[in-house]
Amino acid sequence: MKLVLATQNAHKVSELRAVLPIDWTVGTAVAYGLIDELPETGRTLEHNAAQKAQFVWTKLRIPCLADDSGLEVAALDGAPGVDSAYFGGPAKSDALNRARLLAELDGVSDRRAQFRTVLAWSTPEGVALYEGVVQGVITTEPRGTQGFGYDALFVPDDGDGRTFAEMNPDEKQRLSHRSRAVAAWLSALRKS
Repeated sequence: MKLVLATQNAHKVSELRAVLPIDWTVGTAVAYGLIDELPETGRTLEHNAAQKAQFVWTKLRIPCLADDSGLEVAALDGAPGVDSAYFGGPAKSDALNRARLLAELDGVSDRRAQFRTVLAWSTPEGVALYEGVVQGVITTEPRGTQGFGYDALFVPDDGDGRTFAEMNPDEKQRLSHRSRAVAAWLSALRKS
């Protein structure tokens, strides 16, 4: 299998490569010569993932896997959601995003949240979507140094009380929304 990952986020590339079969040829859009900015103008994770996958497929004619992920917090009516990367402002700073989230939840007792990933698989047959979700809660302060984004604030329900950032990459992979979305996609590929 040869495919291109439609992301410029090195953390996402690393997480995706870790759960794909080792004998597959996997590269980023940039590695295949596509240096254009990937479009992300949708207001849903589904729209953004599909838009990126279709864009890369159209340009490169290589099957493409695109990811859009977001943290959805119950007390914030699902925010930051599709705006997770820019929640703290246009700088797209993980530290500012975490700081704003903690400020928004200051004094809030309901800290339930979910990480959600939507994968879009674009081929000559069109675009198919796959989802992975992990439920959890938001801490009151950052914990851990692994991972990226909101990992230092998110404790998965299926875990042992540690945040994603307190887990090593293999531990996080076993629980993560991204690996669950990949599992759904791989299962669909095996059936086709």
